[in-house]
Amino acid sequence: MLSQLLKSKLHHLRVTSCAPEYQGSLLIDEDLMDKAGIANWEKLLVANLENGERFETYAIAGERGSRVACLNGAAACAKTIST
Repeated sequence: MLSQLLKSKLHHLRVTSCAPEYQGSLLIDEDLMDKAGIANWEKLLVANLENGERFETYAIAGERGSRVACLNGAAACAKTIST
């Protein structure tokens, strides 16, 4: 049997920008990724605190110190994501 475990958490990460024309992913400040132990291209479970909806995507390292959290692709267009 294969079990999946969540090993890291970025609690209350606020999406700072959206790029719907880019292929789906979540661009995160590389400093935040290091602190949370998230690797570049790692699968992520994203939860919306306002409505409880969840989706899966992957992490892309953003510029260190930028504090960016840019949601890319189709999820960036969804009304379920608050920016």
